[in-house]
Amino acid sequence: MIREILSQLDEIEAMLGVTKGAERQSLLEQREALLARCEKLTAEQKVFLARHPRRPRIDAYIHELFTDFFEQKGDRANREDPSILGGIALFHGEPVTVIGHRKGTDLNENVAYNFGMPGAEGYRKVQRLMRQAEKFRRPVITFIDTPGAYPGMEAEERGVGEAIAQCLSLMSRLSVPTIAVVTGEGGSGGALALGVADRVLMLENAYYAVLTPEGFASILWKDAGRRGEACEVMKLTAQDLHGYGVIDEIISEPVGGAQRKPQAVFETLDEALSRYLDELRGMDAGALIAARYDKFRHMGQ
Repeated sequence: MIREILSQLDEIEAMLGVTKGAERQSLLEQREALLARCEKLTAEQKVFLARHPRRPRIDAYIHELFTDFFEQKGDRANREDPSILGGIALFHGEPVTVIGHRKGTDLNENVAYNFGMPGAEGYRKVQRLMRQAEKFRRPVITFIDTPGAYPGMEAEERGVGEAIAQCLSLMSRLSVPTIAVVTGEGGSGGALALGVADRVLMLENAYYAVLTPEGFASILWKDAGRRGEACEVMKLTAQDLHGYGVIDEIISEPVGGAQRKPQAVFETLDEALSRYLDELRGMDAGALIAARYDKFRHMGQ
């Protein structure tokens, strides 16, 4: 249903640019009626929006929220993994380290970035950048958008599980402020490797879960087609997770998804990042680590 609504909205908005008078007014009324149908979405519809091909990617967030971004490549052990984008940037004039999953905007880019599924090299690059951030006392901001780490034989042979575990261990004890933002898909350990942060923010129509709904349905019911039911059972939406204390704040999106008015999302997120960084910079290293430990130990209680 949501797919058809968004398709109709795209058609109407294309026509608005070339119509006038009564016809334009009729189109505006149709648009408002369609948007009203997007105000209360099911969990499955939110997952659809989290995966929308025009949803803002990490490249857009870096371009809009930071300046002077300098990308750093390679894990210093094997090779470069382009499905992780990371480097140094300025946020309102202050140096930070930015790291996130990278998806493409078309098929060629998705293939080049392995559809946002990093291997062992990607997570070792994450560790390298986090250690560097701690050495130079830079806050770490991560952007999570992955269906999960790459599950292929090559990744297993190169130690992707161990690399993710090292990310979890390292991020949990960083002595600099850390903020994670779930912008789209937040799947499995591949997402959690960038999510052990002092503050975890989540876009309104993103999801964050132990695995994809299709994977959950396949394991539990041997039927991937029951993904809609799985979405409800898994409690994977931002609203569910905020209630459980897994995330700290929901970043609002325009009705119909972040892809409709991305600038509004950038502005809301900019304000939230500024606010939390100001708060976290006032804490010493010991207090940061202790508070982070307590935060994760008390989740779900």
